[in-house]
This record gives sequence, structure tokens and C-alpha cells, in this order.
Amino acid sequence: MDSQTLIQQDLKHIWHPCTQMQDHEKNIPLIPIQSAKGVYLYDFDGNQYLDCISSWWVNLFGHCNPYINQKIKEQLENLEHIIFSGFTHKPIIDLSNRLVKLLDSKLSKCFYADNGSSVIEVALKMAFHAQAIKGKTKNKFLCLQNAYHGETIGALSVGDVGIYTEVYQPILLQTLKIKAPIGEDFEESLKELKEILTNQKDEIIAFVLEPLIQCAGNMNMYSSKFIKEAITLCQENGIYVIFDEIAVGFGRSGSMFAYEQCDVVPDFLCLSKGITGGYLPLSVVVTTNEIYELFYAPYEENKSFLHSHSYTGNPLACACANAVLDLFERENVIVKNKILSQFIWEKMQILESFAFVKNLRYCGMVFAFDLVGFDGQRKGLEVFNMALKKGLLLRPLGNTIYFMPPYIITKEQVCYVIDCLEEILKKI
Repeated sequence: MDSQTLIQQDLKHIWHPCTQMQDHEKNIPLIPIQSAKGVYLYDFDGNQYLDCISSWWVNLFGHCNPYINQKIKEQLENLEHIIFSGFTHKPIIDLSNRLVKLLDSKLSKCFYADNGSSVIEVALKMAFHAQAIKGKTKNKFLCLQNAYHGETIGALSVGDVGIYTEVYQPILLQTLKIKAPIGEDFEESLKELKEILTNQKDEIIAFVLEPLIQCAGNMNMYSSKFIKEAITLCQENGIYVIFDEIAVGFGRSGSMFAYEQCDVVPDFLCLSKGITGGYLPLSVVVTTNEIYELFYAPYEENKSFLHSHSYTGNPLACACANAVLDLFERENVIVKNKILSQFIWEKMQILESFAFVKNLRYCGMVFAFDLVGFDGQRKGLEVFNMALKKGLLLRPLGNTIYFMPPYIITKEQVCYVIDCLEEILKKI
């Protein structure tokens, strides 16, 4: 079947996410993909596209990875899905044991969901419920300005990217927001936090943040020093801490989990995206035994945490996640990524020769820069369209260009991406 026919059939019935559908009339091409392998996507017209964004930050080890393929096929022959209330299965038991062993000993209980937004909802509800069981009448969450944690109502409430949140303000939860730190500039953020804690600490259920990188917040990267001080203050004042590592976990920030670089441990750790290597939806919030014990009581006390999803703990997704952990263990990924990350960073320095390229930055396997001086112009969209013609899938955040490739990208492929970016920037 040809691309044009597929596009027409798609647009007839499908409403795509995070898209102004009218843009597909002239501004943004809709590209049917026939297959994918490694870092490449292949369309129906014989074109290939290097996946520079890991297909929305989920694909760690390449498309159609042979090892993950093998493991999902093996699982498919045995068990595809079961209800996860009152039943269990070996893939999720193995996965939970392995995750807990990778984490600080404080984090020991796993509660599963099936995507990033839903696991944020789980953490928000669990934190509120835990405070309520303790007799605390708290009703507000604390978060950073410029934050993004998903697009369900609770997740939107603790976010601050206006294009997502503004229209829904009348139905959002109550939150308090402090200035987002930028790089090592965080004194004002700490000052605001201390003022809020002085005046309203007894109202705050939990502090929610994405450690080190506000990914959908234009890839704002900020200091681990702020995180350490802020989290210490919150926990000393009886406020739970929720780390959203949906995007920055599983090696993306440079360590297996971003909190490892911050010298603090959250009360709730939310994981998703790369957990299955980009294969199937899965998410988990890992919390403490202390919080778990608050809910552990006779049925008649009505302390159960009543939250569920039909596909919670799907065995196929868990098989993928176990395969991903196998690859991390066998291939020394974190160490190799440090070398690759430094190589990419050195190659990207050439982009600073453009006067409109500002704030070139990186953290682990996330690289970004801003196009400045183009207020009101969709220069990021221009980069996106020109990149497609050169066989690159880039999806800028406004006029912020970022590069978050699968970990299997080669140095030769990196050089091609940077060369193409240089050529594109010469034309805008």
C-alpha cells in the first residue's frame, strides 16, 4: 500500500496526540512507517529516518532489538496477560526483585501501572492517602515552575507548561509552585521554598519534581545541589518527595537513576518510558516499606489503596523490562554511555559557531540547545522539516532542539546527525 493512501485513511478517523491536526494540511507531514530496525525507521516510499528522539524517549536499545524480540516471543507462548488482583506471575516477580536490588534499600515496594501519567497519578494519590492515614489534613502539592509530569488531571496539576495546563486550570488540584532552578542558579528557588515551608508546610502533601532535567520543560537542566537541599528540607518538614524519573531514569541522565547523582532518596520513585526499551506500556512507582505499612491493616479498617488498571503488570511488558535489565547488566551500558556522551558533547561544540544557538547543554544522554532571536517564529518546526529531508527524526520543543538517541547509536551516526544539524542551521 502506498503512503498517500495510508495518510488519507489515517486522517479520516485518527486524532493524533500532542498535535494540532490542521498542521498536517501543510506544515507537518504525516509519515506512515512500515518497519524499523536499530536506530532507523523506514517508510513506505523507501526513505529511512534516524530516530534522534528514541521515539518519544522510550527506545533505549534500538527498534526490533533481537534479544528483546526473543524474550517477548518466549513469553507470548506461555502467558499474555492475567488479572493482577489476587494473581501474580514470574516475570513481574523477577522484575520487582531486580528493580529493588538496583535501588537504595529505602525503596522496596513496587506498585505497577501502564504509562507515565498514570504512575504519577498513583504516586499523588498514594502520598495523599498516606498523609490522611497519619491524620494529616493536607490538600496541596508542591512543584516547580516549568514542570511537566503528564497530561491526566493530577499530573497536569503538578505541571506548569502553559500550553498543556491553561485551559484546564478550573479543574486542577491545588498546588504551590516555586521558581525552577536553571543550571547552578538556584538560590532564589531555595529562598521561595523556605518561605513556603515557613508559612504552609502543614498544607503540603508532597513535593513532585523531575530530577536534573525538566524534559518537556524545554530540556531545562539544573543542579543536583538544589535537589539535595530542597529534598532534605521537605523531608525534614514531613513532606513526601516524589521523583518523576519517567524520562530521566534507566541511564538517560548519566546514571542508572537520576536520584543517584543527588545524594538523596525520594519517598516515591516513578519509572516508565525506557523500562521496556520502547516496546510496551509499563510503569511502576517504587516506594518505602514505611508507606506500605500505613496501608497494611485488617480489611475492615478501610485502608486499602484502591487503584487499578486493567493491564497492570502485563507479563509481555514485564518480559521486555527484564530483557532491558539483562542488556544493562551484560553490556556495561552506563559506562559505555559515559564515553559516548562525551563524544557527542565534543562534536556538538561546532554548533556554538551560530550566533542564534544558545545554552548548548547536556546531561548524560540528553543534549539540547535553544534557537534565540526568533520570537513568534516556529524555527523549531523548520528544523524538524529540514531534518526529515535529510533522514533525521527530530521533534523540537518549540525552538529548543534536543538529541536523545537510542544508546546503540554509533559514532558514525552521531557525526552524520551533527553534520546535518550544521547544514540545517546554515539555512534558517
